[in-house]
Amino acid sequence: MPRPAVPSITTAPVTLREEQSGRMRQYLWTMALRTACFIGAYFFEGWLRWTCVALAVVLPYVAVVLVNAVRPRGVAEIDTPAGQHRQRQLESR
Repeated sequence: MPRPAVPSITTAPVTLREEQSGRMRQYLWTMALRTACFIGAYFFEGWLRWTCVALAVVLPYVAVVLVNAVRPRGVAEIDTPAGQHRQRQLESR
C-alpha cells in the first residue's frame, strides 16, 4: 500500500497572520523613513533637502504598493477515487 505524500515543512506557506504582520512592519518602517525625510528636509540645505522632500512625497506610494503585493495562495487539491488530482470548487446550490 503506497503511503500518501506528506507535505514538507519547508514547502508550508506562511500563515496569513504572519504575512499580515510582516506587511504591517514593512509599512511602518517605510512611514518612519518618510518621517525622517520630513525632519531631514527641515535641517538640510541644497540637493539633500530636495532629495528628502522627493522621498517624502514618493514613499507613501511605494509603501502602499509593497504592502498590497500579497503572495498568491495555493489552490487546494483533493484526490478523486481514481487517484487523480482535481481542484476543489465551490458547490452550487
